[in-house]
Amino acid sequence: MNREQLVAEIKKKKSVLCVGLDTDLEKIPKHLFSSDDPMFEFNKAIIDATKDYTVAYKINTAFYEAQGVKGWVSLGKTLDYIPKDIFTIADAKRGDIGNTAEQYANTFFKTYPFDSVTVAPYMGKDSVQPFLQYAGNWAIVLGLTSNAGSADFQLQQCGEELLYEKVLKTVASWGNTGNLMFVIGATRKEQLQHIRQMLPDHFFLVPGVGAQGGDVDTVCQNAMNSDGGILINVSRGVIYVSSGTDFAERAGVAAAEYQKQMAAYL
Repeated sequence: MNREQLVAEIKKKKSVLCVGLDTDLEKIPKHLFSSDDPMFEFNKAIIDATKDYTVAYKINTAFYEAQGVKGWVSLGKTLDYIPKDIFTIADAKRGDIGNTAEQYANTFFKTYPFDSVTVAPYMGKDSVQPFLQYAGNWAIVLGLTSNAGSADFQLQQCGEELLYEKVLKTVASWGNTGNLMFVIGATRKEQLQHIRQMLPDHFFLVPGVGAQGGDVDTVCQNAMNSDGGILINVSRGVIYVSSGTDFAERAGVAAAEYQKQMAAYL
């Protein structure tokens, strides 16, 4: 999905909601285990209930990889089931170089045809560049995260700027606003404002809303641009609202409420 198509979906649905499919077999409703593929049955129901309110789904590959071959099968079926007009993210945080990076790009853009994949930039340009060679696909590069450990490296001084600022500026020069996004944590409005000033036109994938303490209003007020320019990810706050047989219905209600909040800014 290219930038123009993504922006069109945002404006049509008046939403920047990204639903995270962090499907944990220990958390999904127990009645689903009577099916042959509980992960897929859960995801299918969540997608059916939320697809009218979301513009993106983020599949955290760790939850699927942990299940071995069956998990990869569930991942593939889930990806196939997502409507083609909804942006897809492989949250895999790959970060290697050379032909290894090329094979990771093949994995998530060809074998499993996601629109985008999250990438760790620690190894430099040759760890990101292979993901920028596919027309219509995106690398979503870790920029500033909201976990406590982000202070260990990202917030350290690097010459006259902080390390995360150097990373954002440098990586932005490797691609363009149609193939590079950045992961920007949602919990501090001053940082959201500052990063939006640094990168006025790039899309941001913004985790941290809901269970991690961020809120929609803060993100929209401080990071949104004229194209929307953000994808606000919510995982637990949508998919695990209920553990009963009404789990999908309750997820749909939660997604609709998030979309309503976002629509006020679009």
